[in-house]
Amino acid sequence: MSSEKTESILRICGRDGRYAPQAYYFVFDALDYTIQRMNKMRHVTGRELLEGVRLYATENFGFLARSVLEEWGVRCTEDLGNIVFNLVEGELLSRTETDRREDFVDVFDFDDAFDQSFRKSLQDVRLTS
Repeated sequence: MSSEKTESILRICGRDGRYAPQAYYFVFDALDYTIQRMNKMRHVTGRELLEGVRLYATENFGFLARSVLEEWGVRCTEDLGNIVFNLVEGELLSRTETDRREDFVDVFDFDDAFDQSFRKSLQDVRLTS
């Protein structure tokens, strides 16, 4: 990550201290992951990004995904929207006229997305063992 981008993220964190700098870096990584999965360079909607975040967090942090995100101040999809729009305001991301903060509200429940899926996986493993 460039030092200019790092400085911008630290300025954003100074204005909005709810989220750790790692949460912003994670959103950039999740965005790259989402674009790669789409196999096409185009604008990513809020819902597409959130699905990418869910998959990327699960792949990288496993059953600790929710705990890691919470450690960074991210407890719901709305928090991810706040991070995205902080990055837009900091001119590190762009948006279209149709992109709205509301696109990120209550898209999925963190318990369902992270905890329940692993509980189900563990249960499936026990059933097949």
